[in-house]
Amino acid sequence: MNLQKGIRLHLHNYDFTKMSGRIEKLLAFLSETPNDCFLNHALALEYVKQEDDEDALVYFEKNLEFDPNYVATYYHLGKLYERINDPDSAVAIYAKGMERARAAGDNHSYSELQNAHEDLVY
Repeated sequence: MNLQKGIRLHLHNYDFTKMSGRIEKLLAFLSETPNDCFLNHALALEYVKQEDDEDALVYFEKNLEFDPNYVATYYHLGKLYERINDPDSAVAIYAKGMERARAAGDNHSYSELQNAHEDLVY
């Protein structure tokens, strides 16, 4: 199943009664621009706030699939992996994020990713 079809199926089966107003608005915006990295990242963060880890994971991973240079997603996806008790995936995603941040010259993000990575590795 391709990612776009999977997202539509996900939206079709979602229980909209439990969603926040922000999630509803972000989903509406994404229906118009489904590959907008900022919107996908923001939606994933909203799901994290609601402790909806499964949906957060879908949108963080979609973001990196669409644009692997969207550095902000690596940190938050790594933290989500930590929360769902998958430290190996967290370490791997922090390492990938550090590579992307360094390539982009984003020293601040690199430092945050490095600290999160070291907290798990050492």
